[in-house]
Amino acid sequence: MSDGEFIGWMSAIQQEMETLLAAQLPNPEHEPRALNAAMRYATLGGGKRVRALLVFAAGELVNAAPAALGRAAAAVEMIHAYSLVHDDLPCMDDDVLRRGKPTCHVAFDEATALLAGDALQTQAFAVLAADHGDLAPARQLAMLRLLSHASGALGMAGGQAIDLASVGQALTLPQLEFMHALKTGALIRAAVLLGALAGDALSDEAMARLDHFARTIGLAFQVVDDVLDCEADSATLGKTAGKDAAHDKPTYVSLLGLAEARRMAQGLREEAFAALVPFGASAERLRALADYIVVRSF
Repeated sequence: MSDGEFIGWMSAIQQEMETLLAAQLPNPEHEPRALNAAMRYATLGGGKRVRALLVFAAGELVNAAPAALGRAAAAVEMIHAYSLVHDDLPCMDDDVLRRGKPTCHVAFDEATALLAGDALQTQAFAVLAADHGDLAPARQLAMLRLLSHASGALGMAGGQAIDLASVGQALTLPQLEFMHALKTGALIRAAVLLGALAGDALSDEAMARLDHFARTIGLAFQVVDDVLDCEADSATLGKTAGKDAAHDKPTYVSLLGLAEARRMAQGLREEAFAALVPFGASAERLRALADYIVVRSF
């Protein structure tokens, strides 16, 4: 796949997600207006939609219906948006910039932002649970179970708890990897597997390979994020640069150094590619996304 083809596909999915998410979020002209507006503010008009892209790319392996993929992608993006709203709150990272604009609690207020995150989380499961007749109930239940596991104490929320407890601590590499496998990796893994569950059934071996790809690329995403936090400025990132160092948080850069962190990301990229070999050309977009995640400069 050429760079132009990939960029065109990525742009089309990103635009489609804006439309899908806008349709699934509450109308800001209806009550409670401030809450509805905050939900839309936090979710629409920004972000690279990497998780949504992974849903659609994995769906190509299983001939998944576009509508089913759209609902799964919307659900994952709502969970991600809620996590960012809560992550930015004064009781957590206390940040003022996200996706190039003021964070939700700055644009509205802290209580509204907290409720917007809560409401986005529940809306995600409402979207995924809706019956459109294109998924078997057992498959839909498996997708709901997967997303709930990735979002909770054994996934994203648990990783955030470990992250908050680790400020000022010197973690080992396995401890750091465990934290980010939950905080960042769990939802990326869920995105890939949700796409795979939205179509034809894969063999256990194929699902295991896809799971390995997802876990590997989720870890690579965080390694690169740590590198960019040191090297890029806030305008480029769309969020406050250097905040991990300012908050004395353990990162791959603080543990390994910049050069070794970059090497680690490249090694993870190669490992992700190896996991996709048996899928052949059908995994072309997943390979392109692995490249995008590792070599992105924004």
